Amino acid sequence: MSLKAKLGKTHTPSTDVAPQDAELEEDIDGIDVLEVDVKVEGEEGNITMERERWSKVWKFFQRLPIGSDGRERAQCKRCSKKYICETKNGTGSLRNHINKCPRRDEKDVAQMLFAKSGGSMSINSMVFKPERFRELVSQAIIKHELPFKFVEYEGIREIFQYLNKNVTTITRNTAKSDVKNLFKREKVRLKNLLELHQGRVSLTSDLWTSINTDGFLCVTGHFIDKEWKLQKRILNFQYMPPPHNGVCLTEKISSLISEWGIEKKLFTITLDNASSNDTFVNLLKGHLCNEGALRSNGDYFHIRCCAHVLNLVVQDGLKAIDEGIVKLRESVKYIKGSQVRKGRFIDCVKYVNLNPKKGLRQDVPTRWNATYLMIESAIFYRRAFFHLALSDSSYLDCPSNDEWNKLEKIFRFLEVFYEVTCIFSGNKYSTANLYFPSVSMVEKTLREEMESSDRFMKNMAKKMYEKFSKYWSEYSMILAMAAVLDPRYKLQYVEFTYKKLYGDSFAVHSDRIREKLHDLFSEYISDYSTEPPVNCRSSATSTGDTSKVVHKKKSDTLLSKSTQDMLKEFKDYESKEFALSQKSQLEMYLDEPRSDICEDLDVLSFWKAHQYRYPELASMARDILSILVSTVASESAFSNGGRVLDQYRSSLNHDIVEALICSKDWLFGIKGDEELCLQELTDDIMEDASRNNKHESMEA
Repeated sequence: MSLKAKLGKTHTPSTDVAPQDAELEEDIDGIDVLEVDVKVEGEEGNITMERERWSKVWKFFQRLPIGSDGRERAQCKRCSKKYICETKNGTGSLRNHINKCPRRDEKDVAQMLFAKSGGSMSINSMVFKPERFRELVSQAIIKHELPFKFVEYEGIREIFQYLNKNVTTITRNTAKSDVKNLFKREKVRLKNLLELHQGRVSLTSDLWTSINTDGFLCVTGHFIDKEWKLQKRILNFQYMPPPHNGVCLTEKISSLISEWGIEKKLFTITLDNASSNDTFVNLLKGHLCNEGALRSNGDYFHIRCCAHVLNLVVQDGLKAIDEGIVKLRESVKYIKGSQVRKGRFIDCVKYVNLNPKKGLRQDVPTRWNATYLMIESAIFYRRAFFHLALSDSSYLDCPSNDEWNKLEKIFRFLEVFYEVTCIFSGNKYSTANLYFPSVSMVEKTLREEMESSDRFMKNMAKKMYEKFSKYWSEYSMILAMAAVLDPRYKLQYVEFTYKKLYGDSFAVHSDRIREKLHDLFSEYISDYSTEPPVNCRSSATSTGDTSKVVHKKKSDTLLSKSTQDMLKEFKDYESKEFALSQKSQLEMYLDEPRSDICEDLDVLSFWKAHQYRYPELASMARDILSILVSTVASESAFSNGGRVLDQYRSSLNHDIVEALICSKDWLFGIKGDEELCLQELTDDIMEDASRNNKHESMEA
């Protein structure tokens, strides 16, 4: 009950207050009292008054009971530190603690908006850290591929000064030095990560020539981490002086993998079909095998880039190009020749009720997948081409009906290769398990087309099959094993595919895969047996010690030496028979029913869930499924390299180029640019015309 209500009209508080008391009441040592109320307890003759605390600090502090010394204290709600909070002491110490609390949450808006004396609100800024500011600037330069001169732009410096007066401007050389230091720090982190990695690392590598004709070697590492996520890291993007022969490549890459400390952790390396790569792989494999660093004596070390092989196969078939493709290419060139022709073609598209937004693409003759996209877009506008031929007498290259039908056959034929190429080009998911079903589908398509009644398609398929047999007459054994480790396929699908391809002789191929699979698994079993768990080693030691003690207590034996030899022989026999009677993890996995073949299953998630049931087999699956079947991961780095070393920055030092490209990959990841590059090469020739028509209609 308030004092005013209690006393009523019989008592009126005096309003005459001395000036010094008024000042004390308004700001009593920083308490920030916004309103004062008086509460009454007890009888009229014994009145106790208590002040309501409405200061902002009480959002962060809790009042404690009066202590034994008679003093009042408050405790921080975050770090539990205590302060005296009597009226005469004020809240200055409490307010200072809020800004310096070790458990302060910088995202707390109530902490940032803090009341000052007089009731005004102001932003309580975070402490400016120059080293953090420079690190953020370095990351921005790396992430957005900014020139180092960016830090010297007058407008940028004005923005920095406006945000914080304590900012010290830096020069381009300082920014370059900061990027180098950031690169070195992240490299140490990645090296530690690879050192702690339990499994093996698969590599992809490729060479690239920059705008100033300097050669660069990109080496990318792929591994599956403890969370069963496929990881990709660009290990090196280094200048590679000529000559680019096998010996020089061996020396260069050997030094790089030694620097990373992964010589004994390598599993495979994926390369394109350059002749120098064969020499390089043989030399490097021999060096690593001498150190006992590779599985199966390096039999599975070299993986040929499947996307590159497919490109060679299709290019061989398209050498004898069909007349319909030639006419289609000339038709697209004709339409692209002027804005008037583009507009006329769009009018034809609208006349036959087709969607102009689909786009008509011009191909790049050196890239078969660009030709495929051109045919796909042109088939959609087939009727528009016919209408253009009727309305434009200058257009003379329209394909005939028979040629359009043949183009549709070529499109359906190439569709299989295009889809498989897209699958192989992924680097964010495991592609090793997709190799066998994809390549077997390609071979099946080629075999069927070789029996075609169309002479052109038959000849094209024969030429392509010759190139296919050159590289894939024998399927990659390690990648076929990857299909077996996919619970949707297993050995049943491999045997089924071989039977469709090779008929009665399928057993020879499937038995060979089964044999190699068991041989490789036995290597992982031996690795685990040489390093048993700690509790197993301790129990084995204690058992051994007990037997020794028992043996020592026997001063003589009741058995003859020949009998003891026979008992030892029995012991060996028993251990072998017991081992044969027990199913291995591989056999248990193969005997279990397959998953649904049409199920959208993440193979890495499957092995993550079964890693404790099949520990040795899961370890083998981790290594095999980390193999990349194409070098697209390295090629995507070249797209980024082309933006770093453009016509305006072609004189950058080689070490800076590596720091920029590798740091961007380590900090932010470089997304594959192959899709973007293909879309840029096969540009939509109708896009500009549509934009111009829209602009003209708006003006009208």
